[in-house]
Amino acid sequence: MISGDDLLILQSGKGGGFLLARTGKNEVNMCEGPIWKHIVAFALPMLVGLIFQQLYNTVDSIVVGNFVGKEALAAVGSSTSIINTLIGVFSGFSTGAGVVISQKFGAREDDKVRDAVHTTMVFMIYLSIAFTIIGVLLVKPLLRMMSTPDDVFGEATTYLTIYFAGVSGLMIYNTGSGIMRAVGDSRRPLYFLVFSAVVNTVLDLVFVINFHMGVAGVAWATIIAQFLSAILVVWVLMRANGSYRLELKHMKISKPLLRQVLRIGLPTSIQSGLTSFSNVFVQSYVNGFGTNCMAGWSAYSKLDAFLGLPAQSTALAITTFAGQNMGAGKYNRVHRGLYVTLGITLGVTVFMMPPLMIFAGDLVKIFNDEMDVIDYGVKFLRLMAPFYVFLCVFNVYAGALRGTGDANAPMLLLLGSFVVFRQIYLLIVDRLIHSPLAVGFGYPAGWIVAAGALYIYYMVHGRYQILHRGPAPAEGHHHHHFLRQRSGK
Repeated sequence: MISGDDLLILQSGKGGGFLLARTGKNEVNMCEGPIWKHIVAFALPMLVGLIFQQLYNTVDSIVVGNFVGKEALAAVGSSTSIINTLIGVFSGFSTGAGVVISQKFGAREDDKVRDAVHTTMVFMIYLSIAFTIIGVLLVKPLLRMMSTPDDVFGEATTYLTIYFAGVSGLMIYNTGSGIMRAVGDSRRPLYFLVFSAVVNTVLDLVFVINFHMGVAGVAWATIIAQFLSAILVVWVLMRANGSYRLELKHMKISKPLLRQVLRIGLPTSIQSGLTSFSNVFVQSYVNGFGTNCMAGWSAYSKLDAFLGLPAQSTALAITTFAGQNMGAGKYNRVHRGLYVTLGITLGVTVFMMPPLMIFAGDLVKIFNDEMDVIDYGVKFLRLMAPFYVFLCVFNVYAGALRGTGDANAPMLLLLGSFVVFRQIYLLIVDRLIHSPLAVGFGYPAGWIVAAGALYIYYMVHGRYQILHRGPAPAEGHHHHHFLRQRSGK
């Protein structure tokens, strides 16, 4: 499962955004042909993958909200920001690994591909053990820090404890699928994701309806589905014929390659982890308004995640597009590609808004049919929906800048908007107004600031950098350029 308001990292079919030195059947040259076709063709498979990733926690919420109760819905929803913090930290390292592996693969350095794959897998196994222990120990302190109400605390503790106990399945799946995408195989990770989403849904229904396991049932369903997907990925890697074949005899860490992974992955981990952790504080403000508000916010959050998917998938597309064209020296094409991508993203998002607002009540009712819960969910949804245009702007601009090799500016601007500004806003608004809607508006307030800051930065500095200077070569690889980090929300 990878999900969350401010968190989602996917490896592209181009191996994390590098212009590979060789061309295979899974690789596409974006430096020629109509720009819009490349963006759409790349974004659609990513969109499908993102949808299925979101289905994990969404199905959990639907099942418990309808068959257990609003307290269970609130418990699962209040756990999301904590889970996303964990995933954010881990995914940064996974991103760094994908970048290093794709570099070595593109340069035909087969021995280093092999060493990078095994270094990554061993390191992630150690990391998963550490995250399991730390996560289980911190469940109750984190829930108390979030002011989780007593009628939700027990079920939230159960859900998170089981989830953290089985988090290694999630980490191994994402690591393995990132390796596969880094060498150009973007199809099989998607197939495995679809399979695990279906398994999760079936087990949710069986455990909750037939076995009456409640919140524990959906947690067990999730980790079982994740372990099955992890097994499939490892099985494929162990049967691979190329340099990325996983073999037990090579399972050791190469310190030089690990340093390369950490050099790229650590900044991404810090950004994603801090951004997601800031949402723990947003959840703590929401928790202060009681179970009905928490359940309504949970329903809104699941719908919100789907509405943000077009921006996330096109941001990944423009990152790869910009990286390839910068590498080819086609700087004007990068500039045009940004605006084409922005137009597509805004068009799709604006098209989705009216039905979302008109049928807000019916959509929230999917999660729970209590009137107070529906009322909160509808208010949150209708308040936020018009501001998704700003979500589009900052995701696309951030993606384009990362594709040119400028990863630090988007990271700093997004952290400033989502962490610093959002927390200041919440502190002031909660004291002056103390309203659920005012607290909820902390999300779009952050989007507006981030969109404005990134637009100004691009117009003042980024555009000139693209059109007049070109990219700075990545360390040790003149033709490879760092493409992307996480596009936050």
